[in-house]
Amino acid sequence: MSLSVCIYCASSNSLPSVYYQEAEKVAKVLIAADIHVKFGGGNSGLMGKIADTYIEQKIDNIKGIIPAFMHEEGWHHARLKHLTITESMHERKQQMIEDVDAAIALPGGVGTLEEVLEVITWKQLGIFLKPIILVNTNGYFDKLVALLEHATNENFMRKEHLQLFTVVNHVDNILESITSSTVYDVSIRKIAQI
Repeated sequence: MSLSVCIYCASSNSLPSVYYQEAEKVAKVLIAADIHVKFGGGNSGLMGKIADTYIEQKIDNIKGIIPAFMHEEGWHHARLKHLTITESMHERKQQMIEDVDAAIALPGGVGTLEEVLEVITWKQLGIFLKPIILVNTNGYFDKLVALLEHATNENFMRKEHLQLFTVVNHVDNILESITSSTVYDVSIRKIAQI
């Protein structure tokens, strides 16, 4: 049985080239491992690069999930064979994370950061128990991790909450991080509060 992952990432088309190059590498690693992908369904930025890489490799185990208003704006990737249109952003995020074996975040703006923090929160609350991987291209997530460490130092979070996600600095470490991450169950809720 092959694995399935959710990918959070940028929709911006104005990024330094290293981010697109690394997104393509991520897609190729996942394709080589026959991993199914759910993503935001966009046609631009890193989302577009991930989808384009799957499509160019003639691999159709990628599914876009996009809210109706974005579809109406033409922001969806038109070449996807599998595209689900949702009523709301909340429904989109819920469907993206359902029945996946891991959540992977590439760099992105406030939408991506919101998704990352939400899925970490869901893990803290025992709602999502699978690995969460932050792909730290160009040190992008360093300041987010520093902020979460600061929150821990100020007792807004427990130190254990910093173990709910893994930061990888190299694309080649993604698969190992998925398979070697600690498996949690709903007992994680015992440490949800400080």
